[in-house]
Amino acid sequence: MLDPSAVSSPESAVSGTAPAPETIAEAMRAIVGATACLTGDTDTEKYVTDYRGLYRGTASAVVLPTSTEQVSAVLAWCHAHNVAVVPQGGNTSLMGGAVPELNAQAVVVNLARMNQVLAVDPINDTMTLQAGVTLSSARVAAEDHARLFPLRIGSEGSCQIGGNVSTNAGGTAVLRYGNMRDLVLGVEVVLPDGRICSSLRGLRKDNTGYDLKHLFVGAEGTLGIITAVVLKLMPQPACTAVAFVAVTDPSAAVALLGVAKARAGQAVTAFELISGPAMTLVLDYLGNPVPPLAGNPEWMVLIELSGNADEEALTAELIEILETGINQSLVHDAAIAASGAQAQTFWKIREEISDAQTRTGGSIKCDVSVPLSRIAAFVDDASAQVRALVPDIRMVIYGHMGDGNVHFNPLRPAEAVAKPFLAEWYTRISGLVDTLAHAEQGSISAEHGIGVAKRDDLTTFKSKVELQVMWQIKQALDPKGIMNPGKVLPPLVQ
Repeated sequence: MLDPSAVSSPESAVSGTAPAPETIAEAMRAIVGATACLTGDTDTEKYVTDYRGLYRGTASAVVLPTSTEQVSAVLAWCHAHNVAVVPQGGNTSLMGGAVPELNAQAVVVNLARMNQVLAVDPINDTMTLQAGVTLSSARVAAEDHARLFPLRIGSEGSCQIGGNVSTNAGGTAVLRYGNMRDLVLGVEVVLPDGRICSSLRGLRKDNTGYDLKHLFVGAEGTLGIITAVVLKLMPQPACTAVAFVAVTDPSAAVALLGVAKARAGQAVTAFELISGPAMTLVLDYLGNPVPPLAGNPEWMVLIELSGNADEEALTAELIEILETGINQSLVHDAAIAASGAQAQTFWKIREEISDAQTRTGGSIKCDVSVPLSRIAAFVDDASAQVRALVPDIRMVIYGHMGDGNVHFNPLRPAEAVAKPFLAEWYTRISGLVDTLAHAEQGSISAEHGIGVAKRDDLTTFKSKVELQVMWQIKQALDPKGIMNPGKVLPPLVQ
């Protein structure tokens, strides 16, 4: 992991000399208006500091445009005058990818005021949104037309759709519906020189050459600014069945997932792994509500089935899955949500684990994925090796086991002070975990992206040719290097 105080590399520097900050701010005010151009330290603080407070940069101006045309004008001016541009949505990135570098004369383009639902087509099962629409608002817009937009992540009240697309967000329903890349049908993007590239067509089939939208999904704003998207919608499920289940170990959890998929097929919407220390942490953070399972089991899974059968039939299907798990010695306790309110309580416990870690401090966040067939071995091996380094560390492990994504986040021992602990152990432990995941043909970033935090790690975990191709794409679209400099791309490999 990079030191947050040093987040730039020579290859990320913008070509040419930028004007003075006062000149930049004056030009931005002329484009977006005085009230939508922020320059003072107090006004810009929340836009130049990341969600966890680990990364802080500087900016000549923060602009809040209201239209694609304003974004285009901002980028055209910045491109002509060699000014760095940092696209920003809800600023919920965990990787430092949405804030400017230190000592930068950058313009932060925050899309919060581009928050219109442009169209919902329930017959075509699509909706078209501006990039600043929050995820929760997008889900409500779908529900208002009896449709489902299935992306679910803990920050849905503040994260924005443009940021979700730019980071290829995942979440708890990827097992059934896929991640953001699978849900995007079209994008409107402003290129670094200000040109508008629009393909806002709600088509499942469009075989007319390169599918350009996929260049921008997951690019974290390094190739342009997404200003609008067309998203897939799904039928709303008529009912859900949710249960917390105590399993013997991660291997038993994988076996139980196999039972669930064989019995219920695509009705298996979510399958979340939660370790005992993760449950202890989040219950304490939430004020110690009644735990869903007695005795604080060492390993648990949260299972959700959804479908259009009646609720009684879906619950019966879940019970059959659990009974099979018990008969195969995979399951030793379970609690099925008896109401929608209780199901929401179960999900709140799962979704608050991330904030519980952040508020506690001293968490080493490793967002890895491995093939499902190797996930149990990875968890066991990584846990043993981390405990060998720090025996009293708390193994906060949780995540989307159904799609092979585990948030393997060892938490400082209870008596350790957060900052000294992280200074001593973060790089060593995260490097160990990432190396073990890579050895299992896995990824060091399943859904959180690269940003600044994992940028230089790519030189170890991506091939030379992969990095060269990434740089060739970057240089073709952004030859001046103005788009989100210092993010995603490590120094160029010759």
